[in-house]
Amino acid sequence: MSKKVRRLGCLLICLCFLLPSIPAKAETPEEWVTLGKRIHGGFGSYIALGIRIGLDAMKRLDTNPRELDVTYFDGANAPCPCVADGIMIATVATPGQNSLRVIPSKSDSSNFGVVVIKNKKTGELLRYVIPVAARSLLDKWNQDLGDRQRYDAVMNAPTDSLFRVDKDKKKYEESPKV
Repeated sequence: MSKKVRRLGCLLICLCFLLPSIPAKAETPEEWVTLGKRIHGGFGSYIALGIRIGLDAMKRLDTNPRELDVTYFDGANAPCPCVADGIMIATVATPGQNSLRVIPSKSDSSNFGVVVIKNKKTGELLRYVIPVAARSLLDKWNQDLGDRQRYDAVMNAPTDSLFRVDKDKKKYEESPKV
């Protein structure tokens, strides 16, 4: 196993120990930014994108935090799986609960990442595909904007510039194509 994967695993396990002491739900953009900084160690547009995806999934699947199972497939052009931390913050899915997994697939150069989110009760799935084109936009926001402005930029950007959603009612046991 590579050092990068081991370090990521250790980081995610450490975060699981922190989550019980952190409020699980943010109400305002400032609270989301503060929570993102506390969990991830900084707040960038990738974290904001994860929060947006997590909140979108909870709305579409009509669930609450802790009711989702999340698998994040890292794309070939993604510098890091930071989006997964944002999803974790929004959904409270964690590696410690075995409800969040990060797969360093690096197999599809047309995607920045793919997220499969499952409603634990109904089995209903959503597949979020983050196109590689989103990276330049996210990176520009990281360079040009402050934390709160990054949050606002991601939350106000057109959905199709950041991700597309495939709704799939099939059961989770079927492997998603990355």
